Amino acid sequence: MKTLSSFVVAAAFAATLSPAIAEEAAADHGKAAAAVAPGGKPEKVAVCAACHGEVGVSTAPLFPNLAGQHRSYIEVALHAYKSGARKNAVMAGQAVGLSDADIKALAVWYSSQKPVLYTVSPEGGAKATAAK
Repeated sequence: MKTLSSFVVAAAFAATLSPAIAEEAAADHGKAAAAVAPGGKPEKVAVCAACHGEVGVSTAPLFPNLAGQHRSYIEVALHAYKSGARKNAVMAGQAVGLSDADIKALAVWYSSQKPVLYTVSPEGGAKATAAK
C-alpha cells in the first residue's frame, strides 16, 4: 500500500510538470510492478540471492551487500554488466537474462532493504549490526 500511495503522489507531481513525464513514470512503475511476485519480492531475486542474499546481505565477504544501495546505482551496474560495459564474467552471466523490468524491480527491492554494517574487532572477528 505504501508503494502505491508513493506512486500516486509521484505521478500526480509528474503530471503537473508534463503529461509525457507522467506517462513515463506510470510506464516505469508498471514495468517494475510486472516483475514483482505477490508479497513485493521480485520474481528474479533468486538470481541474486545465491551470492548477495535474499534481502541483500551477502552470504560471503567476497560478494558486496546490496541492501540499502542506491536504486540508480543498482540499475546502472546491472545494465553495464548486461551490455558488457562493466566486466565481470559471473555478473555478466547473471545479468544477461534480466529484462529492463527485472532490473528495475531488483533495484527497487534491494534499495529498500535495511543495510547491515560490518565492524571488525581488534581480535580480527567481524560483527554485523543493523545500520542506523
